[in-house]
Amino acid sequence: MRETLHVLVVDDEEGMRRGVARALSRFEAVLPDLDRELAFETDAAESAEEALERIDARPPDLLLLDYKLPGLTGLDLLERLEPKGLDTVTIMITAYASIETAIVATKRGAYDLLPKPFTPEDLKAAVRKASRHLVLQREARRLAAERRQIRFQFLSVLAHELKAPLAAVEGYLNILRDHALGGDVTAYDEPVRRSLIRLDGARKLIFDLLDLTRIESGQKKRDLGPVNLVDVARAAIEAVQVDADRRGIGVTLLAPAGLELTGDRSELDIILNNLVSNAVKYNRDQGSVTVRLAERDADTLVVEVQDTGIGLSKDEAAKLFGEFVRIKNAKTRTIPGSGLGLSIVKRLAELYGGDVSVLSTPDVGSTFRVVLKRASAA
Repeated sequence: MRETLHVLVVDDEEGMRRGVARALSRFEAVLPDLDRELAFETDAAESAEEALERIDARPPDLLLLDYKLPGLTGLDLLERLEPKGLDTVTIMITAYASIETAIVATKRGAYDLLPKPFTPEDLKAAVRKASRHLVLQREARRLAAERRQIRFQFLSVLAHELKAPLAAVEGYLNILRDHALGGDVTAYDEPVRRSLIRLDGARKLIFDLLDLTRIESGQKKRDLGPVNLVDVARAAIEAVQVDADRRGIGVTLLAPAGLELTGDRSELDIILNNLVSNAVKYNRDQGSVTVRLAERDADTLVVEVQDTGIGLSKDEAAKLFGEFVRIKNAKTRTIPGSGLGLSIVKRLAELYGGDVSVLSTPDVGSTFRVVLKRASAA
């Protein structure tokens, strides 16, 4: 990324102001680790009073400030600037370099000290160092603001998602407390069943959140080794078989014997369980689910889960893999879910050097495709 920084040179010597401007006119500070190429444009002031006016009109990114000035000194100027809270990095220029000067200048907000006389290379080195500090400082602030926003969104969505099941359970408990359905004990079976469903959904939301935060923070403990992907798929199918049979949904596995990759069995279980359970959950009664495992090449495996369910529009499919994304319409309104499962699948697929995609047609069905590298999990 290329960026131009605004530099204000404050020095009562015209030759010094012109020399700095000339040295920086064609200078570029390349910071490859920060993906930055920095150019510099300079402005100048011959006194602290003039500098204050220029700073009020346009705060600089870098301030090259002479220690000794007529009228207000460089330190006086720093003191005046402190309450403004500017996003500016200051290099103090002085012919009176000493430990005491450095300490006072630093306390007033200066980042670095450049003693006179200095060469163009000395100047460029100081400017490069200060520019790097400025970029890192701004990036840290941006990330901190982003984290605050994400935390706010996270808590807002969490509160919203937990509010509905808690309210429902509270309502059912009030029915039990007030004996609202009369004296027949069996009349209360349905409120109890519905409460348990709601609590199970809240529990899944919490577990999904824990999985997602562990993955994204890098704190999930991984037990890597050879894993037979066919065994993982069979276990995922077995977990949904009761629900599938109850609704007349046929589940078929198409896979060659013994497809292995290096991975963590629990992670691969999460991927297959999410895809297969969704294929049943969002399917139509008497529908079908087909799980296909195949080698794309010697290094890559492909998992496809195809269903004959309610399908998705193109707009719905485009936002499906974000956190807390649940497609809400008349067909999905009564289907429970945390909105996190597919985002977790995406994060895990990326750990295996792959990705996840979907092809879908409304009222026809969907095919979810996950690509996994055989030996990239480590």
